[in-house]
Amino acid sequence: MMTFPAMPPAVLRFFAASQEGDATAWAATFAADGVFHDPVGQPPLIGRDAIADFIASVLPRFRPFLGLTPMQAHTVGGFTAVSWRGAAVSLSGTPVNWSGINVYELDGAGLIREARAYFDQRIFQAQLT
Repeated sequence: MMTFPAMPPAVLRFFAASQEGDATAWAATFAADGVFHDPVGQPPLIGRDAIADFIASVLPRFRPFLGLTPMQAHTVGGFTAVSWRGAAVSLSGTPVNWSGINVYELDGAGLIREARAYFDQRIFQAQLT
């Protein structure tokens, strides 16, 4: 059994839903008007529905999508920074591995108000070709 670093419940659910490949549960970790920068530098996804639609569009590109595994977490006030690694297998059978750091800002209800994903999208994309 894997032990995750200590994180606020919504952030913990964010990673668990990624590993389950559950777009609805993943998006439910965000506030209704939450913002997801995936990755930072790309236009942000705004609102839980847009986040769910984006995740649901990405997951079928892999078989399987193994998800994001948190490595270290640091929480200060309403912010949590988590280093992670991601793993999946492309439809052609090629392993895809990437890593990054996400910074989460939580709202008063403990949901994710804003998440910023920092990873090199070029490394991710290069593995898909």
